[in-house]
Parts: sequence; structure tokens; C-alpha cells
Amino acid sequence: MAGRCEIALPLITLDVHVTGTTMEQDGILSQELITQTSPVGDGVMQLHPDGEQWTSATKIELSPCYLLTVRVIRARNIHQADVLSQTDCYVSLRLPTASTDKFQTKTIKNCKDPVWNETFYFRIQGQVKNVLELRLYDKDVVTEDDHLFTVYFDIAKLSLGEQVFMHFKCDAQRKEELEVRFALDNISGPPETIITNGVLVSRKICCLEVQVVEKKKKKQKKSASKKEFLFKVKGSYEGAQDITMGSDPVFSSAAPTTFHYAKYKQPTLDVTLPGKKPHSSIHSCLYDKNAGSPNVELHSFPSGKKMILAEDKGFDLHAKAEDCPDHLDIRLGFDLCVEEQDFLHKRQKCVAAALKKVLQLEQDLLDHETPVVAIMTTGGGMRSLTALYGSLLGLKKLHLLDCATYLTGLSGTTWTMSNLYRDADWSQKDLDKQISEARKHMTKCKINSLSMEYLKYYKKQLCQRKREGRKTSFIDLWALVLESLLHDGKDNHKLSDQQQAIDHGQNPLPIYTAVNVKNNYSTLDFKEWVEFTPYEVGLLKYGAFVRSEDFGSEFFMGRLMKKLPESRICFLEGIWSSLFSLNVLYIWNLSHSSEDFWHRWTQDKIDNIEEEPLLPLKPHELRTRLFTPPGPLGSAIRGTLTDRLSVAQEHNFLKGFQMHKDYLENKHFCRWKDTVLDTFPNQLTESEEYLSLVDTGFFINTSIMPLLRPERKVDVILHLNYSAGSQIQALDQTCKYCSDQGILFPRVELHEEDRKKLKECYLFEGAETPGAPILLFFPLINDTFQNYKAPGQKRSESEMEDGKVDLYGCCSPYSTYSVKYTEKVYDRLVQLGEYNILNNEDLIMQALRTAVERKRQKKK
Repeated sequence: MAGRCEIALPLITLDVHVTGTTMEQDGILSQELITQTSPVGDGVMQLHPDGEQWTSATKIELSPCYLLTVRVIRARNIHQADVLSQTDCYVSLRLPTASTDKFQTKTIKNCKDPVWNETFYFRIQGQVKNVLELRLYDKDVVTEDDHLFTVYFDIAKLSLGEQVFMHFKCDAQRKEELEVRFALDNISGPPETIITNGVLVSRKICCLEVQVVEKKKKKQKKSASKKEFLFKVKGSYEGAQDITMGSDPVFSSAAPTTFHYAKYKQPTLDVTLPGKKPHSSIHSCLYDKNAGSPNVELHSFPSGKKMILAEDKGFDLHAKAEDCPDHLDIRLGFDLCVEEQDFLHKRQKCVAAALKKVLQLEQDLLDHETPVVAIMTTGGGMRSLTALYGSLLGLKKLHLLDCATYLTGLSGTTWTMSNLYRDADWSQKDLDKQISEARKHMTKCKINSLSMEYLKYYKKQLCQRKREGRKTSFIDLWALVLESLLHDGKDNHKLSDQQQAIDHGQNPLPIYTAVNVKNNYSTLDFKEWVEFTPYEVGLLKYGAFVRSEDFGSEFFMGRLMKKLPESRICFLEGIWSSLFSLNVLYIWNLSHSSEDFWHRWTQDKIDNIEEEPLLPLKPHELRTRLFTPPGPLGSAIRGTLTDRLSVAQEHNFLKGFQMHKDYLENKHFCRWKDTVLDTFPNQLTESEEYLSLVDTGFFINTSIMPLLRPERKVDVILHLNYSAGSQIQALDQTCKYCSDQGILFPRVELHEEDRKKLKECYLFEGAETPGAPILLFFPLINDTFQNYKAPGQKRSESEMEDGKVDLYGCCSPYSTYSVKYTEKVYDRLVQLGEYNILNNEDLIMQALRTAVERKRQKKK
């Protein structure tokens, strides 16, 4: 039987649990570790590695680490969780910015006033937000331990070189208290190299290479059994890996097994050798062939030097650890990427020339006089796909497509966009061919999509994605069905292929949107904006972006670990229009004006708690808070309300990052800070294995958020609404959201009679909100189109039937969930979309003239 050996942590330097120490012993122990280094503060050194271009928002710094001492002393008046027995309490400690492990005290049985007097040590980085979680449990032998409460304590409250005894008053009525002593001290060792954009922090990582080299023998006997070696580095990207040597092994010394791990964690290496027992000592760095296990502390490895961990008659075990380069494979920063900036420079010339023509200007527009115009669409299934073709056709006939810099979409409009951008010059051509091709697929029989031939194809594609290393879901199946509905066969087009359609500035830059959600939270409580362009995919709040061809690949601490083939665009369309990601709470909200009653069942019970003593208030610190877990009924109701049918999951490119100590003061983060977990850094997206992506419409049916990034400087937005039901709801929700977030957006004021009977277009110039974009709002309604086939051309008696477009009636063919139209139904919706644009040419021109004038005035 194979023996196991653990290559353990050095005592005390990181995450060491010492039980039963006295205060005097504890003080002596800490003093042995402390050396005088630079004080805690913002003084950091900025470095610039050769060949790496850092933006002003991204820095590489040297920052010291510190020793945090936590002594869990006692608790008082702990309430009885079990009816039949007294509490058996223990405290669990979690500080994920210092260790992947959880630590806990011993259990004190049958006592409501337990005393532990146990000390724990953590090595912490001063530039990250360190929030310690102290969880009190009542141990149960038969059932799962009862979680009584959690205290969240921000280490930023502590001053260097001081000891603080804290009394956390957890329940005023029961007089429950938890007593803990904290100390923060300097620690020996060089400062750590970190990379940060002021929100995220990437810490130093190392690469450990482990290699088994077989020794050549004069007369090698054929082994009857295989030899298996298992290596495990907890907290590393790879986790565990094994090497198997068979009876006729073929081994390459050029391909060692590698582990990538955060250097600050100084993790253990757990080795299982074939047929050996673990070594008893934890200090030896040599191999004892009698005991059968090597024993090395990873932090003690000299960088770049190969070490012999084990020697045996049949093999040698080698290892080498090296620091990874300070280079990230993701872009940290809030500026636009270089490729988009280059696009804007080229597109500006096209827009300036087009505006001069349509506005009949006498002189050319200068760069600073040229407004940025965006076409923003909403979702609505096949209805939005079809109507968008009509809207774009109208803009094309008015020569306005060349005036647009951006085109954004979600849900069904992304299907139109991805179809258009297959043609590198689509906006320069007649759209009739594109519209005719879409008509063919909209009117064809859809039953073939569920034929045995297609089902086999779906299975093959899903198996292939699984082999590539992806986590498949029902959303992937929906994506393949969608592909069959909208195309004749397999569509090999990818998002990055669309770069060919914008590299010369010949078309507006397409932006697709989604939101990242979290399990067990409603979309109202947790959602994060994600944007997709042909150049990159990014999470706006964190200022983190990956190249579009790398989205879905595996990253660790900002480094590309495993490159996966870029997904075909149909799988992204499945994400952007994931109608199967709804939950019960969303359905309830659709049929009721308020979800507040049920929403309270989905929220965490978080309270600010009193502390003694009151520590001096420091900048950027979080208040100490108490989390009380829900009971069985509350958990069951919450799960029922928030569980989604299916969610698209992609590898999280933020994995391994940590939050900067001042992230809550970062203006870019605060712009999108709208979730209940934003002040709980340990629970934000950087801690997740996967991104959970859903249709933006599950929050607000809009794709406007990427256009409101200040870096894009959008001056005019054409809001093309294709929602079902209320045409103004999404706009109202957008206005409220922007107001809550402090994002500049024009005030939308509609009279009651307008809300009851909408016009075809509204112009909101935003004069009362300087800096806000001008908004042109086009609801999808059938108003004058009923009587006019074109602006100024009344319908004849025989043509009146063509003006009857039942958009939202109970028998309407344009339901969001309809997947097949007749040719007449399709053509009428395209014509309606086109007409509503053409009939409001004057308002569009007025908005463009106002934008040009504002740009000129701003320069003066």
C-alpha cells in the first residue's frame, strides 16, 4: 500500500495553529518572528518590467507583508442550538487572502461560556483587503454542525505594533459575546511584488517542476505492475497530478509535472510514492529510502535550482521552483484597449465625413467636433432579431449607419448582429440580401432541429466541449438548437473573427452584453456587467479583460494556464440569450409590480455589531458585521426562489486575484458597485471557480451599460426598444439604476397620456444633466404605420391590411418565445422597424446637430 508524506509548512511563518499557549509564551513566540521593516502605508515602489507597457491605472509594486496574530479567548452566553443538549462550541477561522485552509479551535463540550485561549498566526499582504471570518459552531455528532453566527472583521482596523482585545457583542438581548485578541507586527523577509489596478491585486506566483527520472539498469526486468506517483500542492492551479510508470515506461525528462502556486501561501507538497511509508520527520530535505518519503518545505527551495527530493534504486525524484515572470495575460485597467482606441481613430474619419453629408455642413468636422453615436438595442427573441433588421435598414437609407461608432445588443438582437458581422463590409452594402437570408430561416420548418440527425450532432458537440475542458450545461444545448434554427449547418464563425469587420473602421464596433450572477442570490441582489467585443471580454466593475479568443480558457492569478479553443459564436449566443436561466423570483416579478415580499427571503441577515473598545476610524476600513444564517425553512424558500433552471458557466479569468485594500474607494469600481456582496471581498467573483453568465434581460432589458463607460465618451444613443409588454419599463429601470449609481444619464420625463399612448420617437437632450448623452428613444409600436406605408405616403384601401401589425395582443405572432414566422408576419415587422426610423428623421437630425454644437461649445 502506498505511503503518504506531507511536505509541511514552516512553523509560524504562515497560517500556523498553536493551541493552549499562554499569553507570555505567545509574546515570546511572536518576538522571534518580528524584524523592523517599513511601516504599513501607501508607500510603494513602482517598477516597469522590460517590454511591458503598463497604463497609468496599472502598477507593479513592492509591498511588505505582516504577521497577524489572532487569539480566540472565549465566548459568553451562547444560545442553545439543540433542544436536547447544551452547546458544544468551536470557532472556525478563515482568511482566504492568507491561506486556502480553514482553522478551528478545539471543541468545548456542554458549555455556554466556552474558553479556548488558542492562538493562530497569518502572514498577510498589506496592499490587499484582509477580512477575517470568525465562525461559531455548535458541534453535532450525528447531524451537520450548527452554524450559529459569523463575525467579519477588517484587519485594516489594526495598527502596526499594537495589541487589541476585542469584545464582539453578537446579540444584545442574549448578551452573547466573542472575545478575541489581535496583534499586527512586522515580519522578516523581502517585500512582495504585486500587480494592481487599484481594484484587483495579482500576487507573486511560482512554478514548481517535479520530475521522476528512471535509472537505467544493466539487466532491466519487466515489472509486473505499474508504479504510481501522486503529487499534490494544495491551493495551486493544478491541485493534484500523478505519474504512472508501467512495465515498459517511456519517460521524457523534458516534460516535468508542473504546479503553479501563490508564493505567499508557502503551500505543502503532498507526495505519494509507490509502496513506501511516509517519513516521520518534517524537517529533513533528503530522502530516506527506509522511510520512503522525501521531506521538503517549498518556501526553502532556492529559486531556479534543481533539487533531488528522493533517490531509489529504480528512480530519482527531482524538483525545481522558480518565480513566474511579472507579466499578466489579462489586461488590468479601465481604459479602452489599444485595438479599440485604434478603431476609434479610424472610425472617427468615417463618422465625420458621414455627418458632414447628412447634416449638410459647409466645413469638415474636426476631431473634437465629431460626436460619438451609438445604436443601443434591447432583447425580445425573434421579434427583436427581425425588427432590428428593419431599424438598420431605415438608418441605412438615411445614410446614418456611417454616423454610428457603436452597436450594442443582448438576447435576440445579438443573433442579428452576429449574422451581420460575418460580412466584413456589411454596413457599406445593401441589407436586402441579409434580410432575405434571415427570412428564409425565420420561415422554415423548425421540427428538423429535433431530428435524430441533429440530436446526434448536438451530443457530439457537447462531448467535444467537455473533452476540451469546459463545463457544459443546458445552455450549450440551447445554443446548438439556436444554431440549427438560424443557419443551414454548422457555423464555424467566432467572435474574434469579427475583428475583420472593424479593423479598418468600416462598421460600428459591436458590443454584446451579459451579466454574471451568483448561486443562491437573486439577480436583483447580485449581478455584474460583462461586455463582449471582437477584441476582448471584460468585467466592467473589476477593470479586467481577456482577449476574446482567450475567453473560456483557464487562468490563475492573471496568467493563462490552459488555452482552450475559442468557442464558436453560437455558444456565446446561447449565453447572451439564455432564456432558461430564469428563476421563480423572476417569474413572480413579471406578474407582479413588486417582489419585495419574496425578496426578503433571499437576502442574508447582516447586522453591524458593537465593538469594545471603539477603534479609531481609518480610511477604507469596513465595519465589523455579523451574519446570522437562516434556518432550514428560510434556506429552503431561498433555494426555491433563487435556483435557476440552467446557467452558462465559463472558467473564471479572475481566479486567484485578491481585492485591493482601497477597492471600495476606487471610482471605477464604485460606478458599478451595486451588489449586496460588494463590501464582502471574500465572496466576490475573484473567489469563484466559474463565471455564471445569463441574459442581461434578467436584470434590465438593455445593452446600454457599456456605452456609459466614461472612456467611450458617447454623445448620442439611439435606444431601439423591442421589449414585450411595457415599452417604457426598461428605460425607467435604466434611469433609476443610473441615478442610484451616480452615472450621468438624461432625465426621462413622460406625461401620463404619453405613457398610455406612446409616440414613435422621443428626444431627451439631457440639458439638465450636463455630460449626459443625448437619448433618442424608439419604442416598438404601430402608430402611423397603420395608415402610411412610407413617410408621407398614405395607404390605399387595398394596402390597409399591410398596416395591421399585432405586436402585443394575446394572439400576436410576435411572442418572445415564437421561433417561426410566416413570410407576411416577418416582412411586416421589418417594414414597421424601417418606417419608424424613416418617419422620425427630423428628430434624429436634431439630436445630431445638438451633439455637434455641444462638442464645439465644449472646446471653447
